[in-house]
Amino acid sequence: MTMSALGTRTLAEWLAEEPFALAMSSGFFSFYAHTGFLAALEDAGLTPARVSGSSAGALVGGAWAAGVDAPVLAAELERLERRDFWDPGFGPGLLRGRLFRERIEGLLPAETFDRCRVPAAVSVFDVRSRKTRVIEMGRLGPAICASCAVPFLFQPVRIEGRSYFDGGILDRPGLAGMPPSTPRVLHHHIASRSPWRMSAEPPSRQGMLSFVIDGLPRSGPFRLEEGRRAFSLAREATRRALDQPVRDEILRVRA
Repeated sequence: MTMSALGTRTLAEWLAEEPFALAMSSGFFSFYAHTGFLAALEDAGLTPARVSGSSAGALVGGAWAAGVDAPVLAAELERLERRDFWDPGFGPGLLRGRLFRERIEGLLPAETFDRCRVPAAVSVFDVRSRKTRVIEMGRLGPAICASCAVPFLFQPVRIEGRSYFDGGILDRPGLAGMPPSTPRVLHHHIASRSPWRMSAEPPSRQGMLSFVIDGLPRSGPFRLEEGRRAFSLAREATRRALDQPVRDEILRVRA
């Protein structure tokens, strides 16, 4: 995608022209920001024909594909408390993840990938092979939980005899499950603030437009109130961005 190809169309106009796929990156507790972003798209009647994601992006994209509209997911996050997923236990991670899995599986209208309203794919990190694996078949809930299993915080998730950790370990953008042939991809990129990452910039890919919201508050298990604020800020920033002209491969706005 080049500047000349994009011209001066607004983001909303570009998305409405033809079906688009949506990829959402990892970013710890950034499922709040992803949900705010997706809520603004839904408000404008702009919904994806395919989704992929890692970690927080896998949670929001997978839940939406399963039939959880953004307002329902937002209400779930609004009432989320740490005790709802905080279950410490002995093992290779602070939390066993049972409460988290129960909450995810209780939320999803569709239990399996093949029952989702659009094709969905989530990235996970295969502990044995130390490589990213894309899951797009079978039970959706365990796949989402595996993609969200942040090392040291959560214990690994076992699926069909294999152990998996957070998909963002090697696929932070959440693009491994997006076929290279996909012609139009909107990528919601959560900018990393970690000093260990080489770059906070989104990746470049033919036919992909990356959307970045700068200045969002950082959330976490002990800062859920910041997550709720990130939802509101991301929703409003996305609403403003839909009316902005897209002249490059990256559209960046301030929260």
